[in-house]
Amino acid sequence: MQDSQYTAKDIKVLEGLEHVRTRPSMYIGSTDSRGLHHLVQEVVDNAIDESMAGFCTRIDVGLSADHRTVDVRDNGRGIPTDIHPVLGVSGVEVALTRLNAGGKFDKKNYHVSGGLHGVGVSCVNALSNRLYVEVTQWGKVFQEEFSRGKPLYHLRVKEEGISTDISGTYVSFTPDEEIFGSFTFEPDRIAKRLRELAFLNSGLEINFVDHATEEIQVFRYDKGLIEFVRYMNEGNAVIPPDPVHFVRDTDGLFLEIAFQYNSEYADQTISYVNNINTVDGGVHEVAFKNAYTRLFNAKARQVKLIKPDDTLSGEDIREGLVVIINMRIAEPQFEGQTKTRLGNADLKTPIEAAVEEEVELYLDKHIDEFKAMANKAVSAKLAREAARKARDLVRRKTELDGGRLPGKLADCSSQDPSESELYIVEGDSAGGSAKQGRNRRTQAILPLRGKILNVEKVGIHRALENEEIKALITSIGTGVMDDLRVEKLRYHKIVIMTDADVDGAHIRTLLLTFFYRYMRPLIVNRNIYFAQPPLYAVAEGKSTRYAFSDQELQGVLAEVKGKPDVQRYKGLGEMNPEQLWSTTMDPDTRIMGRVTLEEAEEAERIFTLLMGEKVEPRRKFITDHAREVYNLDI
Repeated sequence: MQDSQYTAKDIKVLEGLEHVRTRPSMYIGSTDSRGLHHLVQEVVDNAIDESMAGFCTRIDVGLSADHRTVDVRDNGRGIPTDIHPVLGVSGVEVALTRLNAGGKFDKKNYHVSGGLHGVGVSCVNALSNRLYVEVTQWGKVFQEEFSRGKPLYHLRVKEEGISTDISGTYVSFTPDEEIFGSFTFEPDRIAKRLRELAFLNSGLEINFVDHATEEIQVFRYDKGLIEFVRYMNEGNAVIPPDPVHFVRDTDGLFLEIAFQYNSEYADQTISYVNNINTVDGGVHEVAFKNAYTRLFNAKARQVKLIKPDDTLSGEDIREGLVVIINMRIAEPQFEGQTKTRLGNADLKTPIEAAVEEEVELYLDKHIDEFKAMANKAVSAKLAREAARKARDLVRRKTELDGGRLPGKLADCSSQDPSESELYIVEGDSAGGSAKQGRNRRTQAILPLRGKILNVEKVGIHRALENEEIKALITSIGTGVMDDLRVEKLRYHKIVIMTDADVDGAHIRTLLLTFFYRYMRPLIVNRNIYFAQPPLYAVAEGKSTRYAFSDQELQGVLAEVKGKPDVQRYKGLGEMNPEQLWSTTMDPDTRIMGRVTLEEAEEAERIFTLLMGEKVEPRRKFITDHAREVYNLDI
């Protein structure tokens, strides 16, 4: 029987960092890969804060060979090593063991900072099985080590008699498996963040070494955001030739903006506040868009590219626009510790004024470049109107057909989207095997004829004229772009199932490009998957085993005693329905990958590079990465 007495002794008090370990998601957002990499961000951000304060010029980040330990070294002032007058322990121990403790609240040591909540590095300590810190200060090297937030010993001198001109902090930490389970850090993800920080802090050198390969990447960009925009537009024709760039640093507001148009159709606004990527936008993004749209329309009327009573929408004006906003302020108001949206309403007016003044100065001096921008916006308006008509036509045809699905779709019998799956299959041969081998109740099959249209090179009005794309849109049921309604999704799993060869990879990329451009909410909601069919069948007597990679094949062959028959599958159509079901479609045995949008900006850049119009950047990418290819069909 449950005890009905509820007294003061039943109230649990979590001391120190215990609450962080009990409720880690409250502090780092989650305990999945995103939260794991947030730990790296917190430690690096402390070094970045030293750089913004003017005391750090170099940061070194290392990833251990097993990808489980990260170390960060900077040449800043170092965490204070003297004894705290109230708490009686070193400043290092205070910073690493106390929540809401730090040197960033009174603005004396840090005018601006990303870690304003004072829980950053102490949370990393709480969630680490081991954290080791060294501070170089006053001609000495101090050290202290922690486990799960608790000091193994107090701060002590490791070395004396070094130069008093040398200072800095070194932190090495290994996250706790009790919190994160079995984990490994992703070097590409860490490198992307470090590259961003180097772009945002011009002149700062950030070195990253992955000890699994001993590859060293050096990030330093003396032109900052200008180089960031060029990086994002790599592989594209651009207007103007050099990004528009300006800096305002007045009244406690540092505002830096760079932008440039490319030849594509999607726009990107990437914003940062105190080096924090505000992925959900906020006041600064809204202010830029309002001011830019207003100014753009006024200037377009002035040069008579649109009629006095005509207006270009913000969507038209921003087609193909890449804009980076880098802002630093003393008192940012973020939504939660993960800092994804800025809410300082008082900044809207000064940001709008700065954008209008600075951009107007540029446009007045570069009228030819503006005319090229405006002509692109006018074309975007015409294309948007054509796209609306095309969407209306698709919608009307669907209504006239009574919601009839494409004839090539072999639908499932279930009416429950949560258990229904749509397999997009390459070719009629594979489609036939998939239709015969599937679970007819929950699995629908849509075969595609060859490679779909590359939507990176055309507008949506052209895309909606393509029969394969229309079949996709009708089968999925949500509509596209502004008309997309996630609640109308007919299948909660949309699985791209292509051959395990180069052509299959190309088709998969074309489909991902389509989803990324026109059905992005389905990627955000994690509804898009890709199947992983086996590469090899290893037959020995009456038994057959499958291998999904060359490495796995070697493992299977090492276990086989006789001389097996090894078959390399060139396509899904080579498998009979039973094989396709057991290896690729059976929920109990299949291997599938889920497509995520964690790295949206980098995905945008790679899509443009590989699927865009310019050949030379694509050739360079292939040349640079040729040695990484492990599966090339000739």
